[in-house]
Amino acid sequence: MKTAWVFPGQGSQVLGMGIDLIELDSAKKTFDRAAEILGWSVVDICQNDEEKLANTRYTQPCLYVIESILVDALKQRGLSPDAVAGHSLGEYVALYAAGVFDFETGLELVKRRAELMDLASEGGMTALIGFDRDKLEIAIAESEGVVIANDNSTAQVVISGTSEGIAAVVGKIKVKRAIPLNVSGAFHSPLMATAATEFGKLLAPIEFRDALIPVLSNVAPTPTTKGSELKAQLDRQITGSVRWREISLQLAALGIEQSIEVGPGKVLNGLIKRTCEGISTVQMGTRSNLESI
Repeated sequence: MKTAWVFPGQGSQVLGMGIDLIELDSAKKTFDRAAEILGWSVVDICQNDEEKLANTRYTQPCLYVIESILVDALKQRGLSPDAVAGHSLGEYVALYAAGVFDFETGLELVKRRAELMDLASEGGMTALIGFDRDKLEIAIAESEGVVIANDNSTAQVVISGTSEGIAAVVGKIKVKRAIPLNVSGAFHSPLMATAATEFGKLLAPIEFRDALIPVLSNVAPTPTTKGSELKAQLDRQITGSVRWREISLQLAALGIEQSIEVGPGKVLNGLIKRTCEGISTVQMGTRSNLESI
């Protein structure tokens, strides 16, 4: 059965996530190594501090560490995917799973990414559910300072930009629900250009190996294994849109029959189900999930 591993990003975190994994020998070593790099304990925050877990500075490294531990556990059980993809932060885990860089390199990148995004203070983001796609695209084209940040499915997107731009778009279309997100800035939009420039300085000297498994990137959802392409795509990700709807369609085009969501929650599998018929879904976020293999 052709299988894809998909990795969720910020918003999927939940207090208590990953705690049952610490009993795995390999996980304890990874949690300890992460604490050395971060200067704080992923286990402590995931177990005890819901407020910090909701702060992007901590959310992103916590998700990266836990999802990476799950990747290692799956590989230790002899499993490997035919393709990988991650939603926003999840793309870093996809690259780790594909052998593009090691755990430490990925965590250093995620740590800096989280710090830069936490410092962002301009603009915001709003989730839209239930709308006419053509009218939405027209409204965005007619409005300044707003873009589609997360193209999740035909019926669900997140727009990002200035407060004026977001208000203009919401005012021009009929939408079932418009939900402002509790974020510090306009992620995945041109307003993140300063953060992207700073992040690019860290990214530039890092070697990206060719992937062992095809990766579908957020900004260019066509499978590739070329390290140079994957690096260039990641460099554009902070300001670029997360094209998850297109990733889902590409998985179907590749003949993927099963999607395994590696991490907390089941948001990505839900989006894949709504976009593609015929792809079965599996959740892999706990030790009991691993033991069910």
